[in-house]
Amino acid sequence: MRPRTWVLVLAAVFALLQLANVNGRDTPDTKNYLSYALDLRGDEKREAAAATIDYVCEGRADIAHRRQNVNVARFHAPSPDQRVTEECQAELWREVDRRLRAGETSGHTGPFASERFRRIFEARPGYPALLMPFVAAFGVTWGIWLSSVLVAGAGGVLAFLILRTLSAPPAVALTGQALFYVLPCGTTAMRPMSEGLLLALTLVALWGCALAVGGRVRAGGALVGGALVLLFTVKHSQALFLGLCLAVACAVAAVRRKRPGRAAPRVIGVVAAVAALATVLVAELLHYPSTTESLQDLLTEHYTRPDRARPWPEFWQLEGNFWVEWLRRQSRQPLFVAALAAGAWGVLRQRPAFAGFLLAAAFSGVLNQAGHPDPHIGDRLLVLAWLLPVVGLPLLLEPVIGARGPAADVRLPGPLWEGTHATRG
Repeated sequence: MRPRTWVLVLAAVFALLQLANVNGRDTPDTKNYLSYALDLRGDEKREAAAATIDYVCEGRADIAHRRQNVNVARFHAPSPDQRVTEECQAELWREVDRRLRAGETSGHTGPFASERFRRIFEARPGYPALLMPFVAAFGVTWGIWLSSVLVAGAGGVLAFLILRTLSAPPAVALTGQALFYVLPCGTTAMRPMSEGLLLALTLVALWGCALAVGGRVRAGGALVGGALVLLFTVKHSQALFLGLCLAVACAVAAVRRKRPGRAAPRVIGVVAAVAALATVLVAELLHYPSTTESLQDLLTEHYTRPDRARPWPEFWQLEGNFWVEWLRRQSRQPLFVAALAAGAWGVLRQRPAFAGFLLAAAFSGVLNQAGHPDPHIGDRLLVLAWLLPVVGLPLLLEPVIGARGPAADVRLPGPLWEGTHATRG
């Protein structure tokens, strides 16, 4: 089969496997994103809250049912679905009713938490805007599932396109697509929260970097700039991190070259630096929550406790404690660290001109995690670092599979995976 066919097959297989878990993927953030999307659809506050609560409680009941089915002591007991659903709805409606009676109806997000906490999600319209047409057309449950499948599937396709643009053979590029699906990238992208869109847009930026390295500097710069603009709407702090990391990588590349640098790092560096500066300025103009406000959110457990008088010293102490604990856990299960090392080795050895961009994107995930040093959140904040093995690991296979082929045609639009040729820069 042609590479294009294999791309579609891998994406289709991934989508079919996701039918095993249509419900039960939500996180605490999902309530805010979903109620925001329903508000954009035109629902009233109570109506949006009701649909959100039904979705969350349906997921909890589904998880409880599956757990009981494999409980050696209770697998023959009556299904807990109704009990779990009623308890969940009672718990969430108590908070929503209290806040609605208090007149907390401003903004787009439902009153599931304090207005101060909801302001964080008011500054992230990108994911709810993506979600809205799907829930409007297919309902909440299937709309969320379908949008997640498309975002996650697109992430795998983008990994393939990046590797083909870097002249990797089709088999190597398909390996990158498969790795995106089977590593935590695919699992995280399927969850109804912003991280899937962050992954996809970061891959778009990396594709732009690959195009620039291959000689299509203008097209590459446009993709990087567009991705950073869209990232601002999804999570402006991540747009800042990625812009800064790409700008630093380009600056390092320029300093290391003894002769005048090529256009790719120069253009990408300027675009990234301008985007990072614009992110700071626009966020200030829009009165988005500040860094200090984010620290208070972290240290007060989403404003459920009094504000800390000296947040920065406490934050740095927590930061140190977090990474010590993180390293301890990684030493016990070092798969992530080993995958990062292998991915870095692969891209540095096989595509050194692109290595700085990929390392920068991965490090933006480290910065994202460093801004939220809370192990209870899980690894979803660090998921962007998995893009390093997604792209770098397949490149280690290239000497085994065969010499690199010609760069994929980078004309936009047009088929990018058919093995056509383009001039390398």
